[in-house]
Amino acid sequence: MQLTEIKDKKAINDFHNLTFKIYAGDPNWVSPIKQEVEAVFDRKTNSYYNHGDAIRWVLYNNNKEPIGRVAAFINERTAHTFDQPTGGMGFFECINDKNAAFILFDKCKEWLSERGMKAMDGPINFGEKDRYWGLLTEGGDKPAIYTMNHNPDYYRAFFEEYGFAKFYEQIVYYRSAIEPPSPRLKAVAERVMRDKLYRFERLDKSKSEKYAEDFRTIYNKAWKAERSDYEEMKKERALEIMKKLKPIIDEDTCWFVYHDNKPVGVYVSIPELNESFRYINGDLNWWGKLKFFWHFKTKPPRTTMGIVFGIIPEYQGKGLEAGIFSELGRIIQPKKTYDSVLISWIGDFNDKMIHLLIALLQVTPYKKFITYRKLF
Repeated sequence: MQLTEIKDKKAINDFHNLTFKIYAGDPNWVSPIKQEVEAVFDRKTNSYYNHGDAIRWVLYNNNKEPIGRVAAFINERTAHTFDQPTGGMGFFECINDKNAAFILFDKCKEWLSERGMKAMDGPINFGEKDRYWGLLTEGGDKPAIYTMNHNPDYYRAFFEEYGFAKFYEQIVYYRSAIEPPSPRLKAVAERVMRDKLYRFERLDKSKSEKYAEDFRTIYNKAWKAERSDYEEMKKERALEIMKKLKPIIDEDTCWFVYHDNKPVGVYVSIPELNESFRYINGDLNWWGKLKFFWHFKTKPPRTTMGIVFGIIPEYQGKGLEAGIFSELGRIIQPKKTYDSVLISWIGDFNDKMIHLLIALLQVTPYKKFITYRKLF
């Protein structure tokens, strides 16, 4: 076997084409978008290179056929927030060969160790946590979710036999978009809405700059309290997110909460894009874009995917979550635009949110992912 650092177009193509070999015959797999994955490793477009570095490899067999791939990276803003300096690895794919998998893991460990790291998390992303984060351990029998990992069951044994241990678990929850809200949710929502200082407001794409700033305000207050590896969101990043979401976002499924005109809560949901991306084989070139938008417009996704859900700490436990979902249901259920709601991803460390979702929304687990940590 030969391990090669990716430096040319052939290696890049092998990096992507390998997945079609591994997932051949898996009806639930949808190829990640090649251009979006490549953007992670583009120093000109990925701002994480301003405070970190990344590298990736392809593993070939003796016939010079690709059989594995992996990436390693260091985010200097978070690497030293733990008890030991910690890097990351991700974008792992491999045939069912433990020796090949361990060669890939060893290379990540070696590269990270040379740069002072004492541990590595994986599989994770060299970017935001809403993409390519965690190993799928439950729910592989359900369709892959846009920008979320989908992998064979045997990957779990590779990670755990190599010495990775569970750092935390991430859960995607499901709820029918057709079933009426629970009596408890309705009662809590009605109580909150009697307080005239609260206002529940749908996103208006014509005021995207205003909502981008409101989103940033809530994010920086809510996530700072929840995560030790929190990174403050800058204005430019919030505007960039809004710009990317604007073409596909459904205003009916994105809600903000204000108290005395101050933004205090947000829920952002988008159509589950893999329902349309499954037709383009992972290539969003000009033909892929035409096919995607044709399917997206003529047969819109029937699932809406919650990608951001946050309430700033001093307003948690007041029933704002019930108000958001009550308003969401009030708008989308009469229109019958969606069959199901997915909420992603909730860490197992967020006990309050998990209890709230189960008690008020009556959600059930849909997929589970594990973020592992390997101590050197």
